[in-house]
Amino acid sequence: MPHSSDSRFPATRLRRLRTHDFVRRLVRETRLSVDDLIAPMFILDGAGRREAIASMPGVERLSIDLAVERVGRLQALGIPAVALFPVTPDERKSADGREAYNPDAIAQRAIRAIKDAWPEMGVITDVALDPFTTHGHDGVMNDAGEILNDASVDVLVRQALSQARAGVDIVAPSDMMDGRIGAIRTALESEGFYNVKILAYSAKYASAFYGPFRDAVGSGAKLGKGSKKTYQMDPGNTTEALHEVALDLAEGADMVMVKPGMPYLDILQRVKAEFGRPTFVYQVSGEYAMLKAAAQAGWLDEPAVALESLVSFKRAGADGVLTYFAEAAATLLNT
Repeated sequence: MPHSSDSRFPATRLRRLRTHDFVRRLVRETRLSVDDLIAPMFILDGAGRREAIASMPGVERLSIDLAVERVGRLQALGIPAVALFPVTPDERKSADGREAYNPDAIAQRAIRAIKDAWPEMGVITDVALDPFTTHGHDGVMNDAGEILNDASVDVLVRQALSQARAGVDIVAPSDMMDGRIGAIRTALESEGFYNVKILAYSAKYASAFYGPFRDAVGSGAKLGKGSKKTYQMDPGNTTEALHEVALDLAEGADMVMVKPGMPYLDILQRVKAEFGRPTFVYQVSGEYAMLKAAAQAGWLDEPAVALESLVSFKRAGADGVLTYFAEAAATLLNT
C-alpha cells in the first residue's frame, strides 16, 4: 500500500532511476563509444609474421602486411586511430638510437603502408628511443650512465621529422625529456608540417606497470635492472604533473597524455579539470595483463571489466583511451 504521506519514507528515492535498463540508459552521465578508442600495434620486420606476446595474452607482434590487414578490421569497427610501436632487430640498435630516424625503419614503412591502404585511419607514432638503443633507455646515454637531455632531444627531433615525412598524422613524444615538445614543434613548422599534431606524453610516470610492453618491443632485456626514474615522473607526485602539462601545452602540444591509466585516475582528473584541453590516457600493458590473467583464471568477467575500466577513464575526464582492449571493446560496443 502507498506510504507517500508517511514521513518514515523518503520523498527522494535515487533507486527509482535504477529500476529498468531504459531509465539507466537515459540518465547515464558518462558514455563510452568506439570514437574514444586508440588501438596500439606492435610492428615487426618481414612479411607474413605474427608473434604472440607471452605477458600480454591475445596481443601479437605483426609484420607490416598483417598490420595493414588488421587496420582494415579496426577501421570497419569504427576505431579512429592506431598507435604504432616498432620491434627493432638487435643488429639495428645502437647507443644513440639512430635507427629511430631511418626513413626506411619499420615504423616509417608501416606509416606509409597503412596510409596508402587506409588513408582515413589516424596513425600515431611513438617518439622515443628505447626501441632503438642498446641500453633500453628513451634517450642518449653517456659513459657515466646519465641520460643526456639535449643530445636526446636532437635525435627525437630527427625521429619526429622522419615520421612526418612518412605521412604520420600524430607524433607522440613519450620520452619525457625537457624541451622536446618545443623543439619538435619548431622543426615540424620549419619543414611545413603544420598539420602534424603532437600528442605529448606529459604526465608519464616511472611505473612498474610497463613490464609487458618492454617485453613486446624488446627493450626490457636491454634495460635489465636499469631505472628510468631520472626522467619519468615519481609516482608520488601530482602537482608536478600539472607543471609538465602546462609546459608542453605552452611549447605547442595539441593533446596531452597521462600514463599509466587506472593507478593515475586522480592525475587524469586534475589535468582535465585544470586545462580543459584534449586529454588522453594509456591503459598500459601491466593493467591489461592483470585483467586478462584474472579473467583467464575465471576470477573476473573479461568483457565486463574491460568496459568498466574504460568507462572509468572517461568518467575521470579522458577524451580518448589508448588500450589493448580496443578491438574487443569496439566489437562489444557495436553489438
